Amino acid sequence: MPAPSVAVIICAAGSSRRMGGVKKEYRPLGTRDARGNPLTVLGAAAAAFAECPRIQTIVIAVPHDRGGGEAPARASLPPDLGLRGAGHDIRFVPGGESRRMSVHQGLALLAAAPPDYALVHDGARPWIDGDLIARVIDGTIRHGAAIPCVPLAETPKEIDRHGFVRCHLPRRAVQAAQTPQGFRYQALLSAHEKAARRERDEGVEYTDDAEVWGEFVGPVAVVAGSSKNRKITFIEDLTRGEAL
Repeated sequence: MPAPSVAVIICAAGSSRRMGGVKKEYRPLGTRDARGNPLTVLGAAAAAFAECPRIQTIVIAVPHDRGGGEAPARASLPPDLGLRGAGHDIRFVPGGESRRMSVHQGLALLAAAPPDYALVHDGARPWIDGDLIARVIDGTIRHGAAIPCVPLAETPKEIDRHGFVRCHLPRRAVQAAQTPQGFRYQALLSAHEKAARRERDEGVEYTDDAEVWGEFVGPVAVVAGSSKNRKITFIEDLTRGEAL
């Protein structure tokens, strides 16, 4: 029996407003890969997936109306990226107005030759590693949908619209979700189509693909995340994450 086909969609279409408008995914990370190539934030994330022979296709969602589209994204990648692992198909797709729309665009691009499974990863998480990718793929194949989560260090509180604590949530029952998140491809594409209609008709907003899956498909399994797999949001995160 042939191994399942797996694609990854890397989201890098945002505006990076909290980084002063400079695309955080294209910033130098200050490190080099094993081949001596200097790495950007996006380059490090993409290279981690390119080193995984279980992944055949890498789709990168890029800004469609600002920042030059595909050209700067391609320039931020290591020059030999497509030659790693089993020889990856590297594609680019114009992103949408929201993260969910960008993922939907990437899923639609894959429809002509659909993979069995699709991972979705934040382009601003450069410290992803092969062990975590493998855990997500294994969990996805086993359960149909799997996401990495890490325990919270702080005690979470639910806050009402007036700024007061509404509920004291038990820390043991709440974890922080990371990416990559993995799903059966066809079911995720169908779920995004339904989510797009609900967004249009009801103004609903979805923050990640696990939420889309949970509403329109079913349960999402959890695998162990990694404290190193941080997302870059502010400029200081570039050095703070590297030190972990």
